[in-house]
Amino acid sequence: MNKKAFIFDLDGVIVDTAKYHFLAWQKIAKSLNINFTHEHNELLKGVSRVRSLDIILELGNVQASQDDKDKWLIQKNEDYLTYLVDMDESEILPGVFKILQLLKEKNQAIALGSASKNARPILEKTGILSYFDVIVDGNDVTNAKPDPEVFLKAAQLLQIDPKNAIVFEDSVAGVQAANVGEMVSVGIGEKTILHEAQYIFKDFTVIDESFIEKLIN
Repeated sequence: MNKKAFIFDLDGVIVDTAKYHFLAWQKIAKSLNINFTHEHNELLKGVSRVRSLDIILELGNVQASQDDKDKWLIQKNEDYLTYLVDMDESEILPGVFKILQLLKEKNQAIALGSASKNARPILEKTGILSYFDVIVDGNDVTNAKPDPEVFLKAAQLLQIDPKNAIVFEDSVAGVQAANVGEMVSVGIGEKTILHEAQYIFKDFTVIDESFIEKLIN
């Protein structure tokens, strides 16, 4: 049996915490009289918290001091964390659990590669922390996607060659990071947006065992 590294992004791949990020950012934007829509939110996918704030300020042509920015960043995270308090296994996106179980049965290495700094508590609350052999999150890396650092680090910790790693991603930056790292990129979402991925699926419910077998072999 070949052993591969299966690396999952978190937000929008395993759980839909994107909606909570949106609500927290919207609250900040509203306080600054900036209209922040779901379309605008697409610009923040896979982007760091600091860069996200800059994008929102640019949308409203708002100039701000570093002190103000720091204050808003803390406020945004505190708001976001209040939404996570009630998280449970119902937050896991459809089909994900089945794939995690399948990979475990097939004795494959599983890692998380996410920009989120709240990855561990989210995996704990949703009851799937034990499925992951390695977790690399926003606390462990210095470079944001599309830099492949987060995925390369995960492969390194699993002691698996990056060429034998498969990355599941829902953001353009994440897909690009996997491609730069010479890994197999699997896009979860819209074909029109994630067209740079080697494989694209609407969600995990349409991924079957034969596809996983193909990736392993």
